[in-house]
Amino acid sequence: MASVYQLKSRFQGLLRPLVAGLAARGLTANQVTLAAAALSLIMGACLAAFPEQRWPWLSLPLFFFFRMALNAVDGMLAREHNQKSRLGTLLNELGDVIADTALYLPFALLPGAFGWLVALVCIFAVISEMTGIAGLQIGASRRYDGPMGKSDRALAFGTLGLAIGLGLPTGIWLNAAFAVLLLLLCRTIYNRAARALAEGTAP
Repeated sequence: MASVYQLKSRFQGLLRPLVAGLAARGLTANQVTLAAAALSLIMGACLAAFPEQRWPWLSLPLFFFFRMALNAVDGMLAREHNQKSRLGTLLNELGDVIADTALYLPFALLPGAFGWLVALVCIFAVISEMTGIAGLQIGASRRYDGPMGKSDRALAFGTLGLAIGLGLPTGIWLNAAFAVLLLLLCRTIYNRAARALAEGTAP
């Protein structure tokens, strides 16, 4: 199944001139990574503080797009401007998981939402990223397989936020959407594990 992640190279091409300018001004990949995580925590706090207001949910799709841009920028700074570091790798992986959790959990506060289901989606999202990282431990590459990778989740949650912000009453449809997300995350975990095993060379 296709994944939004496959569009990453085109997105990076559009950002490359901007990234070159930022690098020339001394901006580092780690600074961008930390900024993305901090802004995600602030956005998540706004969603949690005002779950019945429309404006935070309407702004969520735009924020996800902005965060995806920041994630692309920090990666390009690291790879294309000699800023790779062990600290950067650690910050990138931890920052993504922390930011995602901060942005997903507030959905549990919506009227009619099953909090346990939202929590399961958050847990399985973390497991999917752990599975992708685990490929490195068996001699495979870091796996980003879909159908519900980080970019796909941003699209899904951004769409849900837009629907809520536009006034669609929450309830059964929202819980059904989370159930589908959970199933797609299970498939993602399987795909990443299976392809890592097929690619890996470690005993």
